[in-house]
Amino acid sequence: MTSLVALRERNGERWIHAEITRDCSSTARCLVAPHAKARYLAVAARTGVPWFAIAVIHEREASQRWDTQLGQGDPLHRVSVHVPAGRGPFVTWEDGAYDALVNCTPQASHWTDWSAGGVLTLLEQYNGLGYATRGLPSPYVWSGTDQYVSGKYVRDGVFDPSVVDRQLGCAGLIMAMMKLDPTITFTGVAIVPQATPIPAEKPTTGPSIANPAKGSIGAFFASVFNAVFKRK
Repeated sequence: MTSLVALRERNGERWIHAEITRDCSSTARCLVAPHAKARYLAVAARTGVPWFAIAVIHEREASQRWDTQLGQGDPLHRVSVHVPAGRGPFVTWEDGAYDALVNCTPQASHWTDWSAGGVLTLLEQYNGLGYATRGLPSPYVWSGTDQYVSGKYVRDGVFDPSVVDRQLGCAGLIMAMMKLDPTITFTGVAIVPQATPIPAEKPTTGPSIANPAKGSIGAFFASVFNAVFKRK
């Protein structure tokens, strides 16, 4: 049985050393586009899963199509037949995404480790841990980086070491997205509080002929003057 703790450590180390070997920029631009990011952020707010993780799942499972279910890429308005099967139909993409992240294995909304190794290990679970049991990097995560060369499960339980996954992996996509959107981090979005401006003190007015100090000779003569002339 694969240890998730050990896998998090391996994926964390791979992330440190990984370099992109295939162009991810075009796909990354689509994933961070304002209209797409807004939808991912809406689901992130409901589930607690970082928006960029939702984005790369969407790309891997459905090539970022909005008429599909996030969990497996089946049509949004039909009951799913692929794993996770029996989900839906859903009215909106957001509803299907919520179901996939909250109710379906690996239940991403219950995940708590959002470090690099943690995020990548969660993502790897969406495609299964068969690669980890073989001691191999998962192409679901590492395809398109120098951490992956070849090897792919071509169907359930059938592994072919010579097949190369042509889809871009989650890690390379996240790297490319980070170059375009600096708010993407593995510790959350850093919010720099704005300093509250300190209001300038009102200048104090010293005693003058018009405003003599209380109890002074000037104040005495001013009171006499006012009484005599009844200044309005």
